[in-house]
Amino acid sequence: MKSYSYFPGCSSSSGSGIICGLSAKAVSKYLDIDLIELEDWNCCGSTPYGAIDNLAAICVATRNLALAERNDFDLVTPCSSCYITLNRANTQLKENPQIKSKIDKALASAKLEYGCSVKVKHMAEVLFDEFQDEAFNSKVINPLKGLKVAPYYGCQLVRPGYGFDTYEFPQSLDFMIGKLGAEAVPFPLKSRCCGGSLIISEEDIALGLIAKLLNNAKENGAHCIITPCPLCQLNLDAYQSKINKKFKTSFDLPILYFTQLIGVALGLKSKSLALEKNIVSPMKVLSDYL
Repeated sequence: MKSYSYFPGCSSSSGSGIICGLSAKAVSKYLDIDLIELEDWNCCGSTPYGAIDNLAAICVATRNLALAERNDFDLVTPCSSCYITLNRANTQLKENPQIKSKIDKALASAKLEYGCSVKVKHMAEVLFDEFQDEAFNSKVINPLKGLKVAPYYGCQLVRPGYGFDTYEFPQSLDFMIGKLGAEAVPFPLKSRCCGGSLIISEEDIALGLIAKLLNNAKENGAHCIITPCPLCQLNLDAYQSKINKKFKTSFDLPILYFTQLIGVALGLKSKSLALEKNIVSPMKVLSDYL
């Protein structure tokens, strides 16, 4: 059994991305991956906080890194935004002694310290490593033959400097799709931004970006899209009706977390993967495999 410190993040623990957290835990448990949730973890601050107060944002993220360092395991998160935020804090602490000194003082007031020894991983990296083992093939009891899947990485998982995959042409999700017996369709926009939180402040712009992604997947024959990012999943899943109304389209494309798709191939129950919580129901597309 492999053990990791686990940082679920706000979205994946109880927010809009709870499907992400539930399916990640279900798949990890089946694969004997022990996710040890950090005790008393706090919000990482997400990416916008750093634009407002860089030092405070690093401090907030570092508190979680300090808690993880106590466990002496790598820290894994299922959220792409948390992944970037925690890695960004780690990098600045290692490269900027002045920032490190200030953060050390703040941590000391809470009787914490951080020696910069924690490696932050995305759940996609952890599971990608599992897929490299030939023994994984025997665990796929529902090969997804005939299913065409568009792998959508989003813009954060493959961010230069942090990502484990090639940021110009990522292939990890494509590889995992193939190992599950499905077909990864060509998807040129696989790492294009979905607009992120622009959906709140600049809805028209974000809807245009999302529509391009959906159209690119559809025109390449995808039956569904998978993503590792809670915000990407929410944007592509929740706004299809608005996009259909605005652009006179007829999108009805299931948007799955990659962990949900893996779970289906592993034979896990749909309830444990929270498939009923997706807004665009994937049940019809996945009916032959459930």
